[in-house]
Amino acid sequence: MINEEFVEKIIQVNRVSKKTTGGNKIGFSVLVVVGDKKGKVGVGLGKARDVTSAVRKGVQYARKHMIIVPMVKKTIRHEIRIKKGAAKIMIKPAPPGTGIRAGGPVRAVVEAAGIKDIVSKIMGTDNKASNVYATLEALKRLKTI
Repeated sequence: MINEEFVEKIIQVNRVSKKTTGGNKIGFSVLVVVGDKKGKVGVGLGKARDVTSAVRKGVQYARKHMIIVPMVKKTIRHEIRIKKGAAKIMIKPAPPGTGIRAGGPVRAVVEAAGIKDIVSKIMGTDNKASNVYATLEALKRLKTI
């Protein structure tokens, strides 16, 4: 397998527990963003009994389900507004030198994709997972000429 240079960012680690007759079963769910900073990005949710296994599963899923983001120089082609579930996100291209003006979840996805100049606004929920999935959906819907 060719080992390409990927950036992995952990967005959220949730500790989940389930009541059983023998006691509590504790597990973890980890949301991971993986990108090559050249236009490919993916998101994965890994669930396991320990954090390292959950991260590994999340990274594996994200690499398998990567999307290609159409870019012009170091920004996106056009503005896009999206509503996915409770998450509402607006992403706009920015002139060179602006940098990434985005909140945490959006910033992680955009940086992993390799976009350098962008402006975004999260208008819906504060849920990181919802915002990450909405951002990925917005990047999927970008049009090429």
